[in-house]
Amino acid sequence: MKRLLFVLLVAVVAVVAVIGGRWWIYVTNTSDPLDEVGIELNSRMPEPLRKWGCAQLKANFRDRLPPYGCAATGSTDWE
Repeated sequence: MKRLLFVLLVAVVAVVAVIGGRWWIYVTNTSDPLDEVGIELNSRMPEPLRKWGCAQLKANFRDRLPPYGCAATGSTDWE
C-alpha cells in the first residue's frame, strides 16, 4: 500500500511539474503571447498566478493585443 501511495505521489508531482514548467516558460520566455497552450494554462491558473503571468506577458508584449484571460473585461486593453 505504501508503494502505491508513493507511485501516485510521484505521478502527481511529475504532472504538476510539467504543467507548471510549461506555464512558466510561456509567461517568462515566450516569443508569441498568442500560444494556444500557454493561454489555456494561464487562464486556468489561480488568480494570483494568472495576474502575475499576465503582468509578465504585458511587460514583454505591451504593444500587442492581450491573450485571453489578460484583457480587461469588454476591452482589448491589458488588465
